[in-house]
Amino acid sequence: MAEKTQVTKTGIAGWPAATKGYVEELQIEMRRVTWPSWKQVRATTGVVIACVFAFAAYFWAVDLVIGRTVTRVLTAFSK
Repeated sequence: MAEKTQVTKTGIAGWPAATKGYVEELQIEMRRVTWPSWKQVRATTGVVIACVFAFAAYFWAVDLVIGRTVTRVLTAFSK
């Protein structure tokens, strides 16, 4: 006996309607978004770039200290 496939509202036959509903809801939501001003974008971008360089410098210093420490320990034990 052949089984019947149940088609729900968002099933096989309902995907065009579901897609249309999604796009409509997306447009409504995008109208509600408050976008930052250009001044805010530049300021936060500057903060992000400064933090990236600060963390890079910190990790470079930590790597340098740990690397030299490991090298000294290995040199001491290899003599």
